[in-house]
Amino acid sequence: MRFVTSLVFVVLALPAWAEAPETSLVPPQRPVDLPVDSKAELKAGQDLLLSVSTMSPHRSSRPLTRPEGLLRKAMAQRDPSRRGNGLCGDPALVGEVIPDVPGRIPGCGITDAVEVRAVGGVTLSQAAKMNCHTARVLSGWVRGGLSQAVGRMGGGVAGLKVAAHYACRTRNHQRGAPISEHGKGNAIDISEVRLQNGDTLNVLRDWGGSKKGQALRKVRDSACGPFGTVLGPGSDGFHRDHFHFDSARYRSGAVCR
Repeated sequence: MRFVTSLVFVVLALPAWAEAPETSLVPPQRPVDLPVDSKAELKAGQDLLLSVSTMSPHRSSRPLTRPEGLLRKAMAQRDPSRRGNGLCGDPALVGEVIPDVPGRIPGCGITDAVEVRAVGGVTLSQAAKMNCHTARVLSGWVRGGLSQAVGRMGGGVAGLKVAAHYACRTRNHQRGAPISEHGKGNAIDISEVRLQNGDTLNVLRDWGGSKKGQALRKVRDSACGPFGTVLGPGSDGFHRDHFHFDSARYRSGAVCR
């Protein structure tokens, strides 16, 4: 009789000797400011985890992996560059948020960094790295000044050929010069406007008195104000084949030539 009693005691005590799970079965506290759809997903995940905790001890006691989509949504709520509808809060901007870009020399680098691939229906020839402020300035100019400057010529603007965007360097690659706005994520260079009918307005080829040249002058002038610096043919020998646009601001106003 004593042997039977001892055996029952041992059997009942076995779960207490089992190895403790490596992680708590209780899901960690979730932020309370998640969007409504995220809260629904979170509740479903918590219910699933709770059901796992009541299963037979022969099943794995480790909690399921958290859904990556839920984590991304939570991060987006805390990332100013992702708020709103669209990149940098602008519905017209198409691209991706990227990690901050470190500079290889002092003064370079981008915080609040993005890669812009298109602005509305206007595509860029290559994804351009810049900060969110410059991306919003570019968006406003493309949808406003650029669109009006080109008008219905060739069916309107279809794309922009990007000659340069972020590059950690000095101005015009000159030794001893200050850091270029390109090195701060504030600038983009455009060498050609592409039209809906397949035709182009090429800065190097078309700048002058022709109809295309006049349209390019309007394009340059329309960027003066939205951008703090606008340089093109005639400003110096470095910009004879492209427009330089950057979002730097000066007390004396925009620099346009």
